[in-house]
Amino acid sequence: MNAAELLVRCLENEGVQLVFGLPGEETLELMDAFLDSRIRFIETRHEQGAAFMADVYGRLSGKAGVCLSTLGPGATNLLTGVVDAFLDRAPLVAISGQASLNRRHKESHQYIDVISMFKPATKWNTSIPKAEVIPEAIRKAFKIAQTEKPGSTHVELPEDVAEEQVGDAGELKPLFVQGPVTPEPSQAQVARAIQAIAGAQHPVILAGNGVIRGHAHEAVRTFARQLQIPVLHTFMAKGVLPDSDPLSLYTIGLQARDYAAVVMEQADAVIAVGYDFVEYAPCFWNARRNKRLVHIDVSPAEVDEHYIVEVGVLGDIRLSLEDIAEGLAPFDSRWAQGARKTVTDGFDAELGGKESWPLRPQHVMRDLRTVLRPDDLVLCDVGAHKLWMARMFPCEVPNSCIISNGFAAMGIAVPGAIAAKLLFGERRVVAVTGDGGFLMNSQELETAVRLGLPLVILVWRDDGYGVIRWKQQVRFGRTSSVDFGNPDLVRYAQSFGAAGYRVTEPAELRPILVNALNGKVPAVIDCPVDYAENLRLTERLKALPH
Repeated sequence: MNAAELLVRCLENEGVQLVFGLPGEETLELMDAFLDSRIRFIETRHEQGAAFMADVYGRLSGKAGVCLSTLGPGATNLLTGVVDAFLDRAPLVAISGQASLNRRHKESHQYIDVISMFKPATKWNTSIPKAEVIPEAIRKAFKIAQTEKPGSTHVELPEDVAEEQVGDAGELKPLFVQGPVTPEPSQAQVARAIQAIAGAQHPVILAGNGVIRGHAHEAVRTFARQLQIPVLHTFMAKGVLPDSDPLSLYTIGLQARDYAAVVMEQADAVIAVGYDFVEYAPCFWNARRNKRLVHIDVSPAEVDEHYIVEVGVLGDIRLSLEDIAEGLAPFDSRWAQGARKTVTDGFDAELGGKESWPLRPQHVMRDLRTVLRPDDLVLCDVGAHKLWMARMFPCEVPNSCIISNGFAAMGIAVPGAIAAKLLFGERRVVAVTGDGGFLMNSQELETAVRLGLPLVILVWRDDGYGVIRWKQQVRFGRTSSVDFGNPDLVRYAQSFGAAGYRVTEPAELRPILVNALNGKVPAVIDCPVDYAENLRLTERLKALPH
């Protein structure tokens, strides 16, 4: 057995089933070792796509997704997806090949200091100097990646180390896998939290992605319903409370003053549960620093002048909420009812009006939601469509609409949808993307076709970078370098062996979605979108009363 085979055994020991990546000369030993393992290697068309797949796999499963590249350009191509996992708190282990130890002290073909490059983008990373450290290094990489707050780690394996012979038995074997136990909350802090919340007149719950990671959404639902406290979600916490529930206020996260922000302005106490600053900074919702803040999470709050916590309850989120609820009486339901009405009246006004062409974003979302089941998976790329999807697309199930909002990297939707379909083959998967984000990783359409994954890619086409165009129009009244051309997306999809559809009038979108979802091959839908609605939204939100 050589070192590469030992590393693969350690991956098997961690329960790894899939590794996403590209082969390279410096990973020859690893690639050969995968052939004799239980692990399935998913060959992608770009290392960034591989990292995004591992990123989404980790976020959906709670177990570290694994991506692999060779040295130099392979490693640099991984970096964007690795950073996305780091800031979106998704467990990920990146493995990269490297030049032999005997040529790293000098100028050498394709050699760069990958460890230094990955250091600010990971929770921990290391280079393997000899085979005997592999069991400890791999165990540590997975333990750190999966421990709250989860994120990315990185292990580098030089090609000469990969070839080292370690024998078939002996002490070099995978280590026992164990994870940390989340502590119970302090009863003294629970008592302080009860006192702080009880004094409020207009409390709200701000649910963050930590609720989903901690499998605490049922506890939040029970807590909110028992006490009649409305719930605002970050973009990454959609579905913690079903949006059909009268206590759901959908999401908060738009930097403009949205309907949810109006409710937050009226709140005097915020119960932040599993909330992370990278999701939506406190300065946007506590600008006056006048709200009573109760922080409920497994780790202490970050320091921020707009987030001075009155009480912090640290430990298992589910236990914390149960203990706090026992000491509180329900609040006057009229506050929650009024808050809900503020949000839904605004959305109803936006959804009203006749069908137009190109389609308005609200109508695209409505038709998509109509044809999907509650537990179907939507992978949302970054762009103007993300802001519409994040604020208005109704969700009933946690982790059913994946949005990158920590790093907010364009190009995540198509590779993310592939990972989602590999993980949950029985669920229907839709990648919602703009034409800008789609063409950043559209080469992975070949990966989906090769793997036989019947997923749907809904492209909101506006022939430009919609968010930047929107912001330029608002700030300067004109645009700069945001317009581009597109290939024929239908023929482009067909050239890969996928199905291609084009929406040419409003009534076509819904039946096209149904046909694509029932298909046996990946499908791309070219749907023109009227982003003039962005400026109309800006004007509507400016008119909201203070």
